Amino acid sequence: MREAFIAVDWGTSNFRAFLVDGQTGRCIAEKRSSAGLRALDPEQFPHYCRQQLAEWRTGAGGSSPLPVYLAGMVGARTGWVEAPQLEMPLTLEALAENLMPAPGLDNAWLVPGAKMVTPSHVDVMRGEEVQAFGALSLAGRQGGLCCLPGTHSKWVSARENVLTHFTTLMTGELFHVLRFHTLVGEPIPRDEAFCAEGFERGLTASRHPAGVLHALFEARSRHLHQGLEAAQVGSFVSGVLIGSELDAMQPQIEAQDSVVLVGSHELSASYRRAMEMRGVAVCQVEADRASIEGIRLLNRCRSGSPESSVPDGASSR
Repeated sequence: MREAFIAVDWGTSNFRAFLVDGQTGRCIAEKRSSAGLRALDPEQFPHYCRQQLAEWRTGAGGSSPLPVYLAGMVGARTGWVEAPQLEMPLTLEALAENLMPAPGLDNAWLVPGAKMVTPSHVDVMRGEEVQAFGALSLAGRQGGLCCLPGTHSKWVSARENVLTHFTTLMTGELFHVLRFHTLVGEPIPRDEAFCAEGFERGLTASRHPAGVLHALFEARSRHLHQGLEAAQVGSFVSGVLIGSELDAMQPQIEAQDSVVLVGSHELSASYRRAMEMRGVAVCQVEADRASIEGIRLLNRCRSGSPESSVPDGASSR
C-alpha cells in the first residue's frame, strides 16, 4: 500500500469512506453508513469520523495518521464546518491550495466546493467537482461534459483539465415531491419497480408543446383515460423529468461527442436509457470510483507528486 489516503464522501443522507492506495487508486477497504448530515449534530462530526476511521489510521504505521479528505455537504454551512466555495473556472490546484483543516481531527481536510455567481447564472455545488475531475481522468479525457444525476443533478463542463461551467437541476428532489406529496403520485404503488414502457412514454411526453408542467399532469390524465397503469406512473414521471433535463442541456450536449455519465449503476440506468434513445453517446463512470480518483488526484497535487498515467481500469465508452 503506497502513499495511502482516506477519501470520504459525506453527504446529507450517507457517509462513505474509502481506504485507497495512492499510487494505483485501488480501493483497499470501504465503510458505508446512513449517518449523513441529517443524522448528526455539528459537534458530533469529529467524534464520528475519528471512530469510523481509527482502524485505518492507526494501522498505517509511521509518525502521523493517514491523510483524510472529506468532500461533499460535510463542508457546507450546516456540516462540520463551512469550507469555501471557489469561483469558476476551477482547477485541481485551486482545490488543493484551499483545503481547509477539519477541526478536531489531525491531518484531515475539507475539500472546497464550487460556485458560479454571474448576472445570469447563480449556482453552487459540493462534492461533484471532485467527481468530475475523477470521472474525466478515468475516461481518459482532459475536457468534456459530465452528467452527475442525483437529488440535485449537476452538469459540469471542462476544458484542458479546468472545470469551466456547471448547472444544477432539481430533478431528483422534484421526483420525490411528486411521488409522495401530489395527486399525480397517488396511484404509484409502494413497491413500484422501473417500467421501461412507462418511462419511454414519459420521455416522449416531456416534449409536449404545452411544456413540462402539463407533461407531468399527463401522468394523472393518462392513468385515468389512456391505460397508464398505476405501476407505470412513477416511471412515466421519471421519463418526463429526465427528458426535460436533457432538453434543457441540449446545447451543451450537442457541443460534445459524448456525455460522461457519473453515478451509481441504478441511478445512471434511466439517464443512460434516455440519452441513448435521444442518440447521445454515453461514457459511464461509477460514482464511487470517480470520487476516489478525484481525491487521488487532489492528494497527489497537494503532495507535489508527479502525475501518473490514467489508472488501471479506466472506463471505456
